Amino acid sequence: MTQSHSSLADQVRTLIQRSFERGNTCAESGFSPDHADWETVALSLFELQYATVPAYRLICDARGRRPGSVRSWLEIPAVPTQAFQELEFTALEPDDRTRVFHSSGTTAQRPSRHFHHAESLALYEDSLRPWFAAHLLESGPAFPPGFRPRCLALTPPPADTPHSSLVHMLEVVMRDFGGSSSSFTGHIGSDGAWELGLEATVDSLESACDAGAPILVLGTAFLFVHLLDALSARGRSFRLPQGSRVLETGGYKGRSRSLPRAELHSAIGQKLGQPRIIPEYGMSELSSQAYESEGLFRFPPWVRIRTVDPETGLDTAEGEPGILRIHDLANVWSVAALETGDLGRRRGNGFELLGRAAEAEPRGCSRMTL
Repeated sequence: MTQSHSSLADQVRTLIQRSFERGNTCAESGFSPDHADWETVALSLFELQYATVPAYRLICDARGRRPGSVRSWLEIPAVPTQAFQELEFTALEPDDRTRVFHSSGTTAQRPSRHFHHAESLALYEDSLRPWFAAHLLESGPAFPPGFRPRCLALTPPPADTPHSSLVHMLEVVMRDFGGSSSSFTGHIGSDGAWELGLEATVDSLESACDAGAPILVLGTAFLFVHLLDALSARGRSFRLPQGSRVLETGGYKGRSRSLPRAELHSAIGQKLGQPRIIPEYGMSELSSQAYESEGLFRFPPWVRIRTVDPETGLDTAEGEPGILRIHDLANVWSVAALETGDLGRRRGNGFELLGRAAEAEPRGCSRMTL
């Protein structure tokens, strides 16, 4: 008997809770909960999504993959993220779709769409909180337990960006972890694009330096480039309080000059006083995010990754480049198995991100150059 979405969402929450009860940290392998438990949920979710997501069922039927014949999570069909631009991969009826996240590609593209309602958003938030905290808020001298740092987001505020999954994520972070001085300093330009709010950002950085407590600075790569260029033009730099951290989410989208990651991070360090920089990888079609630690991106334990040959669809060997496939169990009301247009190399349970495949459209969350 096919389980309900709510039942499977509760099972995913149980996997999330078990992961952190067992002491996972950002540096650990991330293989708990037990793979057998994870795969049981993955196969049940495939059965449910085949039955309730018509567009997904068409893809599965075309590939000859149906519940009953699929015995392993490796056999579950993955949907290319570009298909979200044309088809509605959702189990939600139109009247129940209270929120939709769009991909952040170039303005000439039709965006991908990931539909949500109250329950799916709640699971999205349950997924993002512990993995964000493990990487950005890990306890130490600078971040004692219970400390709520000022969060400075370079993006526009949620009211101006209702379709941005990134801004929703940052809103949750500020609400649940941020101090009272947290703020969004960006705005929407006349052409509808995100722009840096330079004066508000500089004021917040000055205030943070005066206060002496570590802060989190959160933003996309292109907003950081705009900030760095503006500070250079003014001959300004800051020495953020010790323990401060930067979340860099990638993405240029033609909105600034593109920098190799190492050069971007070096410039951030020079202008902001060498804060710790944590890159993030996410996309609107997912409900979970990966963070980089010790040179590798890692998703939380309720997500599995593969790299596949773009011509054969077969898994590439560890250390060999391939198209990144992501199986995110927190995508209960959508599709759990996604094929991105990003190239990566698997390294254990983590991966190196190599950029976009040659034929893939540019995306806001992809690294355009290494």
